[in-house]
Amino acid sequence: MSKEEKYQNLVAQAKALSDAESDSIAVMANVAAIVHETFRFWWTGFYRVEEEELVLGPFQGPLACTRIPFGRGVCGTAWKEEQTIIVGDVEKFPGHIACSSLSRSEIVVPIFKHDEVKAVLDIDSEKLNTFDETDKKFLEEIAQIIGSKL
Repeated sequence: MSKEEKYQNLVAQAKALSDAESDSIAVMANVAAIVHETFRFWWTGFYRVEEEELVLGPFQGPLACTRIPFGRGVCGTAWKEEQTIIVGDVEKFPGHIACSSLSRSEIVVPIFKHDEVKAVLDIDSEKLNTFDETDKKFLEEIAQIIGSKL
């Protein structure tokens, strides 16, 4: 199955999970699980906006940073800039927050509710240059599904 076909299946699963559950945390937890399981990423999860920082939400993978300030690291920058950020080599990202030294590349997708970022979907890989425009396209679709539940 191609990467695009895997994502098409994930989007359908995320919609079904979202339609069947009203609690946003439960939906985030299951979406993190299906994305993580499908692609075997190093870390897959969510951070929720709480005032001026991101607070760890449901995730799959090793121990994670609990709080990330607005504008800091890849997650805080995606929140501040209100756009998806793909980082091919996290060592080259200014101000990268290393929650795990094994993380090598990252994608962070903001999740909007009423044109305001309410959370981010963060995915890390232990390999360089893992993420591309296909990931961006489909993860943004998944983020819209999550946003409708917030």
